[in-house]
Amino acid sequence: MRNAILGTSLAFLLAGLNAASAAAPEGGRATKLPLPRYASLKTDRVNLREGPSKDHRTLWVYRRAGLPVEIIAEFETWRRIRDSEGTEGWVLHSLLSGRRTAVVTPQAGANATPTVPLLARAEAGASEEAKLEPGVIGNVKSCTGTWCRVIVALPQTRGDVDGYIRQERLWGVYPNETVE
Repeated sequence: MRNAILGTSLAFLLAGLNAASAAAPEGGRATKLPLPRYASLKTDRVNLREGPSKDHRTLWVYRRAGLPVEIIAEFETWRRIRDSEGTEGWVLHSLLSGRRTAVVTPQAGANATPTVPLLARAEAGASEEAKLEPGVIGNVKSCTGTWCRVIVALPQTRGDVDGYIRQERLWGVYPNETVE
């Protein structure tokens, strides 16, 4: 009877350990880096493929270097990515960069404004450095979990602008994520 109880207890313990390890974020098979994670496109021509090889059909061609993408799986030298619109597919790892970028997202709701303020300080009411439209990409320098410091290239005006934006208005950083 005692052996049966010990055997049952051991089975429950092992099942609990397996469930806990399944719930924990795992590293990618190829890199051991956490999955999912954000990266960006390295070049202005990246083929998104149906599967992890050049033999697979091209689903889409990205033409925007610096575009943030989320890496959701790895297979050898291939990474399965998702873009801000939810499109998924496979790209060669050499076409991705670890540089963190983020894209400004449109605001939802009745009080939505067409632009998002880039502020001089990480606080509501700070002076505006620029007004950003949805789709603008910025280089993420840091995030506190609430605010992100980004640098945005505005070539038509005065070059690069450095400022702060509410973290929930960006796709390319996780909610409450800190970036240093």
